[in-house]
Amino acid sequence: MVKGNATRANRVSYGEFGLQALEGGWLSAESIEAGRITMSHAIRGEGRVFIRVFPHKSITAIPAETRMGKGKGEPEYWAAVVKSGMILFEVSGLPEAAAREALAKVAYKMPFRCRLVSRLAGTT
Repeated sequence: MVKGNATRANRVSYGEFGLQALEGGWLSAESIEAGRITMSHAIRGEGRVFIRVFPHKSITAIPAETRMGKGKGEPEYWAAVVKSGMILFEVSGLPEAAAREALAKVAYKMPFRCRLVSRLAGTT
């Protein structure tokens, strides 16, 4: 669990609607890619998608039943550190109903609760 609220990347900057994380945690590269594919299928070539997170952090693990003292494990996967309030995905060039539907499909793929936010109203 990542503590604290996001002070950066917490407003819709590039698009008209965004998907905001309501909890903190690690977002794996596989989850980001699943969201990207879902979004591209949902918008069907209309509009533009902006991905606001990038997996910079390598998560390591040691194989099971390994004795202590053999050093740090190999990287298992890459993850983005997400704080509460961070914008994960943005979309522009779509009507509100289509953007809401597309972002709802992406939110289903995320490992924590998310909500739809708008650039104009701040929160939808």
